[in-house]
Amino acid sequence: MARTVPRTDVLITLMGAPHESDLLTSTLRLTQAVLDRGASVQIWACGYATLLTQRALGDSKPRNLAAWSTDYPSAGRVVRRMLAAHPGALYWYACRFCSDDRGAFAHIPEVPVRAPARYAEHVAAAAKTLHAGVM
Repeated sequence: MARTVPRTDVLITLMGAPHESDLLTSTLRLTQAVLDRGASVQIWACGYATLLTQRALGDSKPRNLAAWSTDYPSAGRVVRRMLAAHPGALYWYACRFCSDDRGAFAHIPEVPVRAPARYAEHVAAAAKTLHAGVM
């Protein structure tokens, strides 16, 4: 049985390399601000953004030599925490084509992988659609 796409106030399509700019940080801050106002959000990760929720990244980034004892969360852990804090209001999806093309096969369990043909359903289920990153 096919999963239905939940209605949301905003769909953010996150595209592009996640660590070459402030794209990821800006998207996460925007998402949190929208959620704080009581709205619902779905994120569709496409392109290299599909690498953000890989299980292989673990919970922490590699240690920082300048702050050896500080634990910096990985993008996957940040996404997992946000999803847990906003059940029924935040959804994160990864594009199957983009994931396969980049060898990103093992996403965290909270992130379903969807065929790109299903993207139109996500757009239709959102009141507003934003694109963040490379077009």
